[in-house]
Order: sequence, then C-alpha cells, then structure tokens
Amino acid sequence: MLPSNMSSLSKLEYFVLGNNSFSGFIPSSLVMIPSLICLDLGMNDFSGPLEIGNVSKFVSLETLDLSFYNIGRGIVDLSFFSPLMSLDYLDLSGNNLKMSSTLHLPSSITSLALLSCNISEFPRFLETQTSLEYLDLSANQIKGQVPEWLWRLPALKYVNISQNAMSGFEGSADVIQRSAIYMLDISSNAFHDPFPLLPSDMNFFIGSNNRFSGEIPRKICEAVGLFTLDLSNNNFSASIPRCFENLHLLSVLHLQSNSLSGDFPEQSISFHLISLDVGHNQLSGDLPKSLINCSYLQFLNVEDNKFNDMFPFWLRLLPGLQILILRSNEFHGPISSPGESLSFPKMRIFDISKNRFSGVLPSDYFAGWSAMSSPVVYFEGQGRSFISYQRMSFKRLSSYHNSVGLTNKGLDMELIGSGFTIYKTFDISGNRLQGSIPNSIGLLKELIVLNMSNNAFTGRIPPSLLNLTKLESLDLSQNRLFGEIPPALGKLTFLARMNFSHNMLDGPIPQGTQIQTQDSSSFADNPMLCGVPLQKTCGGKEEARKQEQDEEKEEKDQVFNWTAAAIGYVPGVLCGFTIGFILTPYA
Repeated sequence: MLPSNMSSLSKLEYFVLGNNSFSGFIPSSLVMIPSLICLDLGMNDFSGPLEIGNVSKFVSLETLDLSFYNIGRGIVDLSFFSPLMSLDYLDLSGNNLKMSSTLHLPSSITSLALLSCNISEFPRFLETQTSLEYLDLSANQIKGQVPEWLWRLPALKYVNISQNAMSGFEGSADVIQRSAIYMLDISSNAFHDPFPLLPSDMNFFIGSNNRFSGEIPRKICEAVGLFTLDLSNNNFSASIPRCFENLHLLSVLHLQSNSLSGDFPEQSISFHLISLDVGHNQLSGDLPKSLINCSYLQFLNVEDNKFNDMFPFWLRLLPGLQILILRSNEFHGPISSPGESLSFPKMRIFDISKNRFSGVLPSDYFAGWSAMSSPVVYFEGQGRSFISYQRMSFKRLSSYHNSVGLTNKGLDMELIGSGFTIYKTFDISGNRLQGSIPNSIGLLKELIVLNMSNNAFTGRIPPSLLNLTKLESLDLSQNRLFGEIPPALGKLTFLARMNFSHNMLDGPIPQGTQIQTQDSSSFADNPMLCGVPLQKTCGGKEEARKQEQDEEKEEKDQVFNWTAAAIGYVPGVLCGFTIGFILTPYA
C-alpha cells in the first residue's frame, strides 16, 4: 500500500509503479501534485475509485498509464482527460470506457493504448489526432470496416487492431499502401479478400487468424522492408510464392495452418530468418537445403505436412537452433550418422515424432545437447517503458514463437508464450527406431517431457533416467523393453505421468508416491509385471530386494561413466576445431 499523505512531495515529476502488485487506494494527495510529468499506476491491484480531482491542474503531465486499474469498477469517461493539453502517452487499457460522439482529446498525444476496453465501434475522435504515431485498439468488440481516414493520419506508424470482429477496409485497394505505416497487426478478425496492398517500407505485418483465401498475393513481395510476415490460420492455397526471395530482410515467416501445397522453393528462404513455421499445410518434397544459410535460425516448424526426406543432419551446423518440429511427415532413414556426433547445443524442443525414422541410436547420442543438460538463464525485460512505445511494439512482435503442439502427460497441448523458454522436450515417438535406449539419455537433466513410445526399442530401461529430476512426463510404451522398471524412478518427485505399457517388462513395480498414483493402464500388457497399481501381487521379497540393490549399484556406475563422457566431449570438439583451423590454410 502507498502512504496516505504524499503532499510533501511537491516537486515530484515522475511516479512510476507500473507492473507491480500494489493494492489498496490511490491517495488523493498523490494525484494533486501539479509538477507531475509522468504518472504510471498501470497493472497493479488497486481498489476503489481513482480520485484525480481537477485534471486541468496537471499542466505538465505528459505520460499517464492507468491500464487495468478499473476492471469491474464502473465506467471511465474518456472526455475526463481532455484538459490534459501536454499529454503525449495515454494508456487506459483494461478499463470500461465511455466515449461521446463529440469527444476530443489533446492533439499532442503520440501514443494511445485502449486495448480490452469494451469498445464496439471504431473511435471517431481519432480522426483529429494528427500527432498520433502508436495506436492499440486490440481485444475489443469493434465490427465493420476500418475507416479510410485512419490511414491519412500524417504521423501514424504503428497500428494494432487485432482480436476484434472487423471484416474489411474502406476505400480503394491501395488505401494502406499510400500510408506511412511501419507495423500493422490485424490478426484474429474476420478480414477476407481482397488482401490489402502493403507499403514497400512496412516492417511488420500480422494477418493471421482471418478469412483470406486463394493464392498468397504476389504483391506482398513488393513490401521489401518486411521483417515479420505472419499469414497463419487463413485459407491460402497453392504454392509458396517464389518471389519471397525479394524479401531479403525477412526474419519471421509464419504460414502455418493454411492449405499450401507443392515443394518449398529453395529461393524463397531469406538468409535472415530467425523463425520459420509452415506447419499444418500440404507441402511435400525435400526440406529446402537453403536453410543451411540461415545462421540466425532459432525456430523451425514443418509439422503435419507431406515432406518426404532423410533426417536433415545439416541443421546441426546452425549455431542457434533451439526448436525443431518435424512431426507428422514422411521423413525416413536414420537419425544418427556413423562416425559423427549429432549435437544440438542450443536445442530445447526436439520433436520428430510420427515419421518413419529407423536405425539405432549410438551410446553417446546425447553427449552434445548442452541446453537440455544444464540450466539456461533467460533475461527478459520486466515491465514496459512508458516513453519508448516503439520498443513496446517491437517486443510484442518479436515474440515470434506463435504456438507449437506437443504431447505432454498423454494429452495434446499447445505451447505458447513463456512456455518456449522453460520447456525442454524430446519426442521421437511413432517411428521405427531400434536397439537399446542409450544410457547417455541421463545427461539431459533439464528435460521435462521425454517420449520414446511407439518404436521398437529393446533392452532394459536405462537406470540413468534417475538423473532427469525435472521430468514430468515419461512415455516408453509400445516398445520391446524387458527387465525391471528401475526402482529409483520412484524417487522422481515431479514425474506426474508415466507409461510403460505394451512392453515385456517384469518384476515388481517400484514403490513411490508418483508411481502408485498412476492408472493400471500405464503398466498394461506386461505379463510379468506385478504390484500396485496392478492386481497381480509379487512374491519373493528377499530376491526382489537383492535385485533392487544390484540395480542401484549399476545405476551409480552408469551415472559416473556418462558424466565422464560429457566432460570429455567438449575438449574433444574444441581440439577438432583447432586442428581443422591450423590445417585449413594448407588444404
């Protein structure tokens, strides 16, 4: 809570409390300080009415943020802020607003955020905002067409009208093209053909979740300044335009969930790509090998297409690749290369499930997957800058990971937002892989989801799984595994879901809270398994105890061996690079 009396702060100019957890009332003494230049109270948990009094006293106020202050506590009349003649930045998001037909706000406003304000009509007062550069009307209930006059505002550069019910644009087809817009987000509306023409120097265009259809317009390729192009979740068909080669600056290309078909043209790949998502289409042929030139690539999703190719081993040459989704295609062949280590040092989400991969995983397969082996600290900006709304806009658009479908705890789920920075998953289920599960799997200590089901793995369950102390979901079902379930798995306290069904396992099911709460189906079709939660009881307790002791000893030996292997891996790689560097001039 804030102190009740703040009148002594008579020379206070900046008061910024945004994005905290303050509660209670806003003292009237605060909002009566005439020297204030910036007042940011947004995104807190204040209660009661905001008693600003006579706002005409705020002759110096330039920045006012009251976002998400008045949720469920009445209506805020926008005309109340008309006397603030110096106002530059106004954020009233998350409040229930009232706007009269004669409303006028100060023409000095350059940034206006009214997202989630229960607005049902496009605000007419905006037509006189000649200084307006940034406008956010997202997450409202605005219907109809975007008025033609909006694009004639001389300073307007950033427009977000996503998550409404708008269906089109007033005026001619080039009404937007003649504007000075740099960023336009029209996602999650009901926009349909014709597709708008875009300015050549536009940087960001988000048109996802609409009703556009037919071929992707080749006119898009004239917007040569595009950094981000998102056309996902529409009804586009035919092939990916070859003219995308003109978009040399493109770093984010999302075309998922359309009906695109044919091969992916090699020349359509921008070498500046950071994120490429073409999942849920009907693309076929090989994965374009020109991706090898995308040295900044972090996110690659081609799931649920008809790609028919070998595993793209060349992707390991991309130094920053973090998320690779190849699931539900027709990829085939081995996923390991004899004599070469397949290492993805930055990889956090690896999903190649539901393909036709085959072969055996070598014992050191997981030795070079550093990001899954040790914690990675991510530093993300906290809060918002109340002055630099350009950075706020860019931050929203640079969160380029849209969504990814995963299987966790036996359920299909969609991973969005912050999940990309915390999830570590490895899914190779639904393939034809054989041989033993490498003990080096125990090196991936940061894994949350491990799914190796629906393959032809044989041998015993590696006791090194005990190292995966953060594991929440483990699925080894529908393989040919035999022997006991390692007793130490009962000590993995985060392991909420596991599935060992349809194997050839035997012996007692380990004791442990997490294991005992599993449904019996998680152990089904293993005739020699016994113990809770199955109905079959176990005998020979002394023999079982001896086997458990032998298992724990083997487990400790494996942990030591693979830790040593991991330690030796990095110097070996460095040594190889050094020798290669020395010999190169003589090659």
